[in-house]
Amino acid sequence: MKLQKSWKKILIWAMVGLLTLGLIGCGTPSGSPSGDQSAKGGEKTVSIGYVNWAEAIAVSNLWKVILEEQGYKVEMKSLDAAPLFVGLSGGNLDLFMDSWLPITHQTYWDKYKDKLDDYGVWYTAEAKIGLVVPEYVDINSIEELNAHKDKFSGKITGIDPGAGIMKATETAIDSYELDFQLIQSSEAAMLAALEKAYRSNEWIAITGWSPHWKFAKYDLKYLEDPKNSYGDSEEIHTLANKKFTQTHPEVGDMIKKFKLNDQQIGTLESYINDGMKPEEAAKKWISENRDLVDSWIKS
Repeated sequence: MKLQKSWKKILIWAMVGLLTLGLIGCGTPSGSPSGDQSAKGGEKTVSIGYVNWAEAIAVSNLWKVILEEQGYKVEMKSLDAAPLFVGLSGGNLDLFMDSWLPITHQTYWDKYKDKLDDYGVWYTAEAKIGLVVPEYVDINSIEELNAHKDKFSGKITGIDPGAGIMKATETAIDSYELDFQLIQSSEAAMLAALEKAYRSNEWIAITGWSPHWKFAKYDLKYLEDPKNSYGDSEEIHTLANKKFTQTHPEVGDMIKKFKLNDQQIGTLESYINDGMKPEEAAKKWISENRDLVDSWIKS
């Protein structure tokens, strides 16, 4: 009897062990999403950082929608340039779709490039920064600003203080010995000031860049920059944290094929400017350009 009881105990414990192993084995089958994420070293989550600029908002939301269609969870974070590059280099952010090089974001690139990957240039036209005025302003060069200081109220309306265009404008103020104050604000506040001045036919100078929908809405021009304070034309790059590239190379492969011309980015921006929410605008644009989007995401 004692021997029979001992064998029963052994059989019971053996069955418990087999059931435990079976449950562990069923936890993440090799073909399941969990198994795939573990193999890649992380979940299918992508964190996109963006500055509050029109083209950055447009393309960041465009890729949010595209990646969500591919089964990724996408987190969006709006930041000024300095903390964005800190987060990107530290791994708290995965992607930045709007890095202007070699001028606007050069300082940050030089500081953090060892921890970043450059996925290449996505804007196929000429990117540019400089001082912008309405076409009705009858000067054409930065050198002429001081002579008309009163008409501009002695102000240049800028954007967020961490932006490279603000640093370039400070350089221009020094180079041309401008008796002007650079006003720190945001893109939205700057555009509101432009709208107000334009409606009243008043003179205004703003920090401007292309691509941007304001050149379609308003009749504007860049002031000539003979001392080249704003540098030559730029390129718009997508940057990624190196660890993200290692864990999700398939995302990098898609974004490296991403290209937009002036008309394409302008259309997307115009939808947002006309009142659509950025994600809704992205979905509309994707539906109208499905073949182009498919060329980016398909191997």
